[in-house]
Amino acid sequence: MDHLRTATDMSARVPAPLLSIEGLSKAFGTHRVVDDVRLEIAAGEIFGLIGPNGAGKSTLIKMLTTLLPPTSGTARIAGYDITRDSRAVRALIGYVPQLLSADGALTGRENLLLSSRLYLIPGAERGTRIAEALAMTGLAEAADRQAQHYSGGMLRRLEIAQSTLHRPLLLIMDEPTVGLDPVARDAIWDHIRNLRERFGTTILVTTHLMDEVEALCDRIGVLHRGRLEKVGSAESLKAEIGPGATLDDVFTRIAGGDIEQGGDYGNVRQSRLSARAHG
Repeated sequence: MDHLRTATDMSARVPAPLLSIEGLSKAFGTHRVVDDVRLEIAAGEIFGLIGPNGAGKSTLIKMLTTLLPPTSGTARIAGYDITRDSRAVRALIGYVPQLLSADGALTGRENLLLSSRLYLIPGAERGTRIAEALAMTGLAEAADRQAQHYSGGMLRRLEIAQSTLHRPLLLIMDEPTVGLDPVARDAIWDHIRNLRERFGTTILVTTHLMDEVEALCDRIGVLHRGRLEKVGSAESLKAEIGPGATLDDVFTRIAGGDIEQGGDYGNVRQSRLSARAHG
């Protein structure tokens, strides 16, 4: 079971790039949901993936987390193939899904203890890892309260703590601040930055919030109809549009035809997901 210790032991000898996606595609029948995606993400990078509904973001993430087999192409995480080495890949990654993943009937500490067992963290290390995670996420005082009594921001911090107990090389976060107020969002952003600074974690995040992309991400990829149309820094993508352009302009230029009228795209998406997650 050497691969189960890889996330901790390999941090000093990670190949560059950490994540390499090579012609990754997924088709359901004749419909290609992800179409020949090619991308490299460097170790320690925070990469943002944006795109409208139906662009293929969730399908791409499911393939990278080994939950869905690709139709063609592949991806490698720290040199491990997502198809051939799926068990090793799962030991190297952390995943924070959109919807609620913490158990409300358990306390914060109990949720973390369960995660430590699932990640096969040695018993002698669990207490220390859990205490560090609680302190790092600002949840130490609430550790013994049931998670169902946590605020939305506290729940998200708990879920991030759960997914990083094993010190993953790659953390994949799907809409990490959906439904949160600005103060809670800032706290999550600070925690994401801290993960990179403290552990060198590479982070792939999907979001519809352009200010989140600008605040967090070194580079951005725009996924549209299954294809990765643009990759670059926020500044370089805006410069392609022209002086004074915003990331909203970049998004609209690429995916505007797929966005229906009726309110801000990000706000509509955010409110609908929030409503589904909370009742």
